[in-house]
Amino acid sequence: QEQVAEFGGGLVQAGESLTLSCTISGLRQASDRYSMGWIRQAPGKEREAISCVTWIGDTWYLNSVKGRFTLSRDIARNTLTLQVNNLQPEDTAMYYCAALYFSSCPFLPNEYWGRGTQVTVSS
Repeated sequence: QEQVAEFGGGLVQAGESLTLSCTISGLRQASDRYSMGWIRQAPGKEREAISCVTWIGDTWYLNSVKGRFTLSRDIARNTLTLQVNNLQPEDTAMYYCAALYFSSCPFLPNEYWGRGTQVTVSS
């Protein structure tokens, strides 16, 4: 069964940085056939995909995070890292890592395999 462990969230001030990481295990197919990405959801708001990388290596970013967030993937270790710089209060949300077989980017998973990691940015 697929499992995700997300790490790296925290409480920071505006302008500061965090490194979010996740490890995915239990994938049913070869890991290099999965696209992987980060989704966030703030209270009272719709969830939104913020960054992902396709199984062929194309990277996508939500416009509001371009230039501030950087995504990297280690296929061999099934890990995905999101470097988040210059955080702003509007980035406050629960951040989830997800993978989807042979998917394009962006994508929203039907379910979350992990608990997410909370990012809170104070002004």
